[in-house]
Amino acid sequence: MVTAVEDFVRTTVIPAEPRPGTALDPGVLSGLQAAARERGVFAPQVPGRWGGGGLPLRDWSPVFQAAGYSPIGPSVLNCMAPDEGNMHLLDQIATPAQQQRYLAPLAAGRIRSCFAMTEPHPGAGSDPSALTTTAVRRGGDWVISGEKRFISGAVGASFAIVMARTDADGDAPAGATMFLVDTDDPGFRLGRRIHALDSTIAGGHPHVHFDDCVVPDDAVLGAVGEGFRYAQVRLGPARLTHCMRWLGLARRSLDIALDRVQRRELFGSRLSDLGLAQELIALSVIDLETSDAIISRTAQLLESDPRAGSALSSVAKVHCSEAICRVIDRAMQLCGGDGMTDALPLASYLDEVRPFRVYDGSTETQKWAIARRAVKARRTAVAAGAPDLDALVAACRDDW
Repeated sequence: MVTAVEDFVRTTVIPAEPRPGTALDPGVLSGLQAAARERGVFAPQVPGRWGGGGLPLRDWSPVFQAAGYSPIGPSVLNCMAPDEGNMHLLDQIATPAQQQRYLAPLAAGRIRSCFAMTEPHPGAGSDPSALTTTAVRRGGDWVISGEKRFISGAVGASFAIVMARTDADGDAPAGATMFLVDTDDPGFRLGRRIHALDSTIAGGHPHVHFDDCVVPDDAVLGAVGEGFRYAQVRLGPARLTHCMRWLGLARRSLDIALDRVQRRELFGSRLSDLGLAQELIALSVIDLETSDAIISRTAQLLESDPRAGSALSSVAKVHCSEAICRVIDRAMQLCGGDGMTDALPLASYLDEVRPFRVYDGSTETQKWAIARRAVKARRTAVAAGAPDLDALVAACRDDW
């Protein structure tokens, strides 16, 4: 599969790329997706029962990286956010009827979707527990009210997976609940568009309003009150697949720079023979390989121990989002003036990846969570009998 995707992206997708910073024509995208189906590389991550390649999560990374070698590759292969994460969630949580209604056409590339969780301040952003959108039971229906922002892919989406706060309902605890909402519902309203640096996610990042949006009880995704738990089912792998796709683009950026430094001469030597250039190249290779390694480790853990894998996905997300930006920035530096212009696509690549340091939990928020987990894990280990090394050293010091 990896070789097939690499060949398809290089021979078919890259020649069809639009000018850097411009959107891909929907008609061109449709034709490329048809070609991907013919080549057997469409929706590689989707289970075979839904028409995809059926790859297990541990095998996604090299394929997603190969797709991400082009900024439009993931959309062509139907493994782009937010649809890829929504497909994974629907496969894991949705009822058979919901899967037929929403997952089947999404996996086939006939529709797009969005995931509506983030809200304007002081609502849910980096802190999902601050959720302010509510859903109240009314007879056999639910009434959703609230405002979301930065809802990627919302323009043109056929449905949204919506996070809303719910009260205790029978045996279900108070908390958050996920709902499937058709975007042609009278209570669903697109709001102000947000003009962000990135442009490859079709449908932008607008505000979305739920104006007493009425949905039936069978619109509940999973169980009432379990929305935060389901969010981890989606967000752990989704953080990681972002890393995979953007790592592919970072590899292409370094390849562009490597081609340039072997042709360009400076001070009587090829640029590739100069120590300062070699330093930038070596650091980029290190960033690529360490990112690749932590992605693979996290993918394996997400399959064998989802809770631990979700925690490690925070580490992967921080490392990869920062490393990928460094690689592309160094590539721009190695290419000199052309790296700053549309003579090369590198500047547009940096625009695409820079927001990833904020999306899906900012670097700072993830570091806070990582540190808290580390402290808690060590406290638990010591309580269970592991030696308190600080106390042990202090005791030994008395004998020195």
